[in-house]
Amino acid sequence: MRILFLLLSYAFVISCKSSKSGQVGDSAIQTPQGYELIWHDEFDTGTKPDRDSWNYEYGFVRNKELQWYQEDNATLANGNLVITGKREELVNPGYEPGSTNWSKSRETAQYTSSSINTRDRFEFMFGIVEVRAKIDTASGMWPAIWTLGVEKGWPSNGEIDMMEYYQIDGKPHILANAAWGAHWQDVSWDSAKIPFTEFLKKDPQWPEEFHIWKMEWTPQFIKLYLDDALINEIDLAETKNPDGFNGFHQRHYILLNLAIGSNGGDPSSTQFPKEYLVDYVRVYQKTDS
Repeated sequence: MRILFLLLSYAFVISCKSSKSGQVGDSAIQTPQGYELIWHDEFDTGTKPDRDSWNYEYGFVRNKELQWYQEDNATLANGNLVITGKREELVNPGYEPGSTNWSKSRETAQYTSSSINTRDRFEFMFGIVEVRAKIDTASGMWPAIWTLGVEKGWPSNGEIDMMEYYQIDGKPHILANAAWGAHWQDVSWDSAKIPFTEFLKKDPQWPEEFHIWKMEWTPQFIKLYLDDALINEIDLAETKNPDGFNGFHQRHYILLNLAIGSNGGDPSSTQFPKEYLVDYVRVYQKTDS
């Protein structure tokens, strides 16, 4: 029923197709009624993400992905954050012959990319997050907009996936998820998974356009939207861990990354480089909070 509802809702939504035009001042930002802008990055200044706002991840990090994360692949250009996926060989300095650890058993990486986050720079609890971005939908690409809680390890800390694009049973999907649980062997997921063909049916140019992903987060629920269409709604009364801790009732930080391989599919026949563009990230909270 959820997928049927989502597909029907998209029939009434027109995708955001406006092009980026120059710098965006605070006065041009449309703040939701009853909210105030508490943090944002328009990616308009300099050539690299602001070190006061963003951290980098390095190396092989998670999910047995193919890419080596490094700082070089995150730049600013034309008012956008540009995360570039490249096919290039890089020696793994942590290589250990015979290791059973996936991040140490690979002598080299064949792909590079970037992953940035706001941990210890900007963390927040509740509000509205808006991200305008353009994703590459080629095989192997796994772009994401997500958040993690600052207390406890994964998945007890709570994960919110405003956007993931990857393959399920060999077919591309757009996902909107939340994850929680006591440990990684027993994770609870609340996931919406929409076949990418549904977007292409309504707009064949969808991959060439920017789109707006939005999260509305309150103590009671998390609502995830794409171009103003509700994708998923998570009831936070149902997201407590066995010890009673609720990872969605704590501060979270924001992550932006482009993974390659793993759930993204096989990149071997994909032409590189590939670019994941982010126009802006904006966070609002209620004026009376």
